[in-house]
Amino acid sequence: MMKNINRVTLKLSTIFFIFSLSFCTKPPCKRCKTVTYENGVIINSSHETEYCGAALEKKESTPDVTTGALTTKVECK
Repeated sequence: MMKNINRVTLKLSTIFFIFSLSFCTKPPCKRCKTVTYENGVIINSSHETEYCGAALEKKESTPDVTTGALTTKVECK
């Protein structure tokens, strides 16, 4: 009888452990910076900052801005 209880406990513990691993996943993160180009040449670049989840999606959806020969864009990797 004790062997059966131990087996059931072990199986339930294993299932719980495997199930709990799915909640430990971190949302995708990237390091992003703002880069300004003049005629295709980098003339300014900000420091990289890490963004994750919804903040990363928002940052990556930032449109490029072009004024004359200057283009500023967000680059994430």
